Amino acid sequence: MATHVITGAGSGIGAVLTEQLLARGDELWLWARDAGRAKELRERFEGARTLVGDLAEPERLSWALGHQSPPDRIDGLVHCAGVVELAEIGELTPKVWQSVLAANLVAPAELTRLLLPQLRAAKGRVVFVNSGAGLNANPRWGVYAASKHGLRALADALRAEERPHGVGVTTVYPGRTATPMQRKVHQQEGRDYDPERWMSPESVARTVLLALDLPRDAEITDLQVRPVG
Repeated sequence: MATHVITGAGSGIGAVLTEQLLARGDELWLWARDAGRAKELRERFEGARTLVGDLAEPERLSWALGHQSPPDRIDGLVHCAGVVELAEIGELTPKVWQSVLAANLVAPAELTRLLLPQLRAAKGRVVFVNSGAGLNANPRWGVYAASKHGLRALADALRAEERPHGVGVTTVYPGRTATPMQRKVHQQEGRDYDPERWMSPESVARTVLLALDLPRDAEITDLQVRPVG
């Protein structure tokens, strides 16, 4: 039985991945922003445990984790949580930049740092669920793409640094996926949302499982997943 820590388990890709891992008997620790959300996650995903800390405030994660008891070994740390804001560069304030970068880049970096001892003990894997915006930046996607380009750089550096410790690092770049975040994106774009046009979260979750389940003598570094049609 493997042990995994997952952020963003409350919806979309993270929720589907959580269901799939629980169904096969893995031990899950779900990251929640507060105690109320943690209670909701435990009730929704029977058998899962929770850790609490606000990813919007990465500078407080060390303090939050220091008052809890995470697992001694972690086979997989999966970063699924994220936020999106669309606007032209000329409209973006420092507050927006700081909030998006904090949630999408600084928080994953800090949480990974804090859990590295447990990942090293298990020779585990870190999986960053990135985005197509981590490879290309389009108009109005500047702040989000910057956070995801940064996440790609974080993964590449981490992979090289942790190879001597046996920790694998994979980045998954999903295209548009039928999730609540995608609904918000369509609202910001001023377009009608039709989930049938996009990939299902199940498809992306299966890709994450592939990275987690690969034998420990190999790693997948980067995976692009796109809708067909």
